[in-house]
Amino acid sequence: MRLFVGLGNPGAKYAGNRHNIGFMVIDRIAADHGAAPWRSKFQAETAELSLDGEKVILLKPQTFMNLSGQAVGEAARFYKIAPGDIVVFHDELDLAPGKARAKTGGGHAGHNGLRSIHQHIGADYDRIRLGIGHPGHKDKVSAYVLADFAKAEQDWLDDLLRGCSDGAAALARGDAAKFMNAVALRTAPPRSGSGAGAKPGKAAAAGKAPQKAAPPPEPAPEPEDARSALQKLADRFR
Repeated sequence: MRLFVGLGNPGAKYAGNRHNIGFMVIDRIAADHGAAPWRSKFQAETAELSLDGEKVILLKPQTFMNLSGQAVGEAARFYKIAPGDIVVFHDELDLAPGKARAKTGGGHAGHNGLRSIHQHIGADYDRIRLGIGHPGHKDKVSAYVLADFAKAEQDWLDDLLRGCSDGAAALARGDAAKFMNAVALRTAPPRSGSGAGAKPGKAAAAGKAPQKAAPPPEPAPEPEDARSALQKLADRFR
């Protein structure tokens, strides 16, 4: 059994905030994979689903960000889920917008939601860091994370949410590498025309000279005539 936790703040006021990208991922996974209806439990909203035969509990703490660990701790104790089977999706200022990174253990880097989780279950859980970019100065961070995503950010945000949902089953199996591959296929898909499927003529379009056709093979030399001059003359009058 796995516990997938999305971090955010409860209520419509915060729903579109950058700080709520963890909630957004959990909602996308629930919608795409047919989760059971949401219920209020553990000071959180919870739902259950099965991903490739693995039971997963989805959790969105409703205690506000800086107390997220209370809900995570309660759910983990109730289901007897070890920290190593818990995955937390959260916003990450130190990653470029639309980027994602998987991480196990380590510090909370000042993130209030992670800080609270550390206090309740320790640091040995998995995290999916979801890049939202940095406003450029620490004094602007609070207003930045509590502001909604701009319209210009919706495309990369949608790609990132879809990628996390695509890779959710791999993450439930503990395969972080395959999860990251699924995210990359959405956020940085291969360029068309590259690789084995490239169409003829692409090399020339890219500025590469086309290969010359191989020259036709030279005719084989005729066998040497070993007859003597007298024999050749005699053969002409036969």
